[in-house]
Amino acid sequence: MKALQKASKFLSDYTSVVVIAIAVVTFFIPTMMGWVNFQLFTDPVSNKFTCQSIIIGIIMFSMGLTLTTEDFKILAQRPFDICVGALAQYLIMPFLAFALTKALHLPDGIALGLILVGCCPGGVSSNIMSYLCGGDVAFSVGMTTVSTLLSPIMTPLMVSLLASGTQISIKGLPMFVSIIETVILPVGVGFLLNYLYGKKKMFHEIQQMMPGVAVLGLACVVGGVVSSQGSKFFQSGVVIFVAVLLHNGLGYLLGYGAGKLVGMNTSKKRTIAIEVGMQNAGLATNLATTTAQFASTPESAIICAVSCTWHSISGTLLAGMFAMYDKHKAKENKVGVMAEAK
Repeated sequence: MKALQKASKFLSDYTSVVVIAIAVVTFFIPTMMGWVNFQLFTDPVSNKFTCQSIIIGIIMFSMGLTLTTEDFKILAQRPFDICVGALAQYLIMPFLAFALTKALHLPDGIALGLILVGCCPGGVSSNIMSYLCGGDVAFSVGMTTVSTLLSPIMTPLMVSLLASGTQISIKGLPMFVSIIETVILPVGVGFLLNYLYGKKKMFHEIQQMMPGVAVLGLACVVGGVVSSQGSKFFQSGVVIFVAVLLHNGLGYLLGYGAGKLVGMNTSKKRTIAIEVGMQNAGLATNLATTTAQFASTPESAIICAVSCTWHSISGTLLAGMFAMYDKHKAKENKVGVMAEAK
């Protein structure tokens, strides 16, 4: 048990290194992580349930094991935070994408793809990052759920508004069922177990291994994306990478600023930054490859695929930076306390 806990701590300390290493190796050996995309079955509303779905469910379960009733009480006391998060999600990223298409003079296809990414809801990976950097997990799950439920209306509306009348359609029920299957249900089971057994020593020891499980799961998810989309990354030049880096990075910055503007605490500011900056680019990739209107602009799907991978990697780096900052502050405080004691 101690060895597993040490391994978990090592993985959580070096999350970004582990994830990026898997991504790089998979880029050169795509078959290594091809199993992640293996389809297991199709659910009653036609969602394809893959090994990646199972992995995400396990990660969300591990997060649920850390949640307490107090977390949800605090969340219920400030529904305003969820509203701010939803507004930030559907105002910052869509209009930021639109502004970048103009500032960078992006070709139509690439511009369309970036706008599509910006108009999608927050991704499940943002919940994982919030968990790893000491963010507010209950708040993160709440934001992801609300932005996903709003997406069948908001995503087509914003794309139509910002991309010169481009029309896409999103089926609300499959997305709602998907988030229940991979987010709400696993988190709920983990929370219930924590509620029932949280005071037991053995359970506490198991909890200490969960960050490592989340890191390994995240590395597999990123590897799966690189395995399926990596071959497309360099098909349309450097401009795609510049656009994705700016869109994602400024999203983190403006998301954090939105939290600061309304007086959120540090944990919530980190959460809203990650939630806003990390989009469900997997949904965008799927829409760009299955919607007829995007068929004439294949580069729009490429920028979606690049976003899908980069958001996970950058989110890992940002979570790592937050975690390192916390460790540095804790070390400074410890030295300060020791100095005062002398």
